[in-house]
Amino acid sequence: MGIHTYFRSLNELERIIRCPGKFKFEEHSVSAHSWKVVQYAKTLADIEEMHGVPVNWKKLYEITSSHDYGEIFIGDIKTPVKHSSPELRLLIQQVEEGMVDHFINEHIPEEFKSIFRRQLREGKDNSVEGLILEVADKMDQVYEAFAELQRGNTEKEFVVMYRNALIKIKQIRLHCVDYFLTHILPDMVNEESMSPINIKQITEEALSQ
Repeated sequence: MGIHTYFRSLNELERIIRCPGKFKFEEHSVSAHSWKVVQYAKTLADIEEMHGVPVNWKKLYEITSSHDYGEIFIGDIKTPVKHSSPELRLLIQQVEEGMVDHFINEHIPEEFKSIFRRQLREGKDNSVEGLILEVADKMDQVYEAFAELQRGNTEKEFVVMYRNALIKIKQIRLHCVDYFLTHILPDMVNEESMSPINIKQITEEALSQ
């Protein structure tokens, strides 16, 4: 019982593999994904601050580091499935939030419950920090899918993941998105590739949406 139970539960995130059921050259756990999202978000937030945008760093670290904790209870549901309809996405979110809340009620000491509810909540919203989380989360999808495509993985799901993540990033109005699209993405696309898939063409089509 207590916070020890929460700390022990973090090990489970290392055993949940992203994009299950598809051939991958490299497996990625939810735990590794969360760590990378924090790293992306730090740099994205720095770019925002360079443009005079105030950032609540405490909130940013809380929501980026814990944004997928609920997957301990429901696993990694593939993005195309999760977003196949707004109704399904809402139901999945409600189930995840309900199970997180039940865990907090059952295991977290009373004096920490409000803290854990704040930290483990759904962090994606219209605040600067919530939008940075959205961009960072989608950036990791871009990088994971790109790495598979670059090495010649022809699984269609990675093309869809790469394309949809880029479209979503492009729709978010932040200075860091402009920087990613102008300076970072071109460096990625211009790397050598063994893929029979034309990654550059897919990128251009996604950005034209």
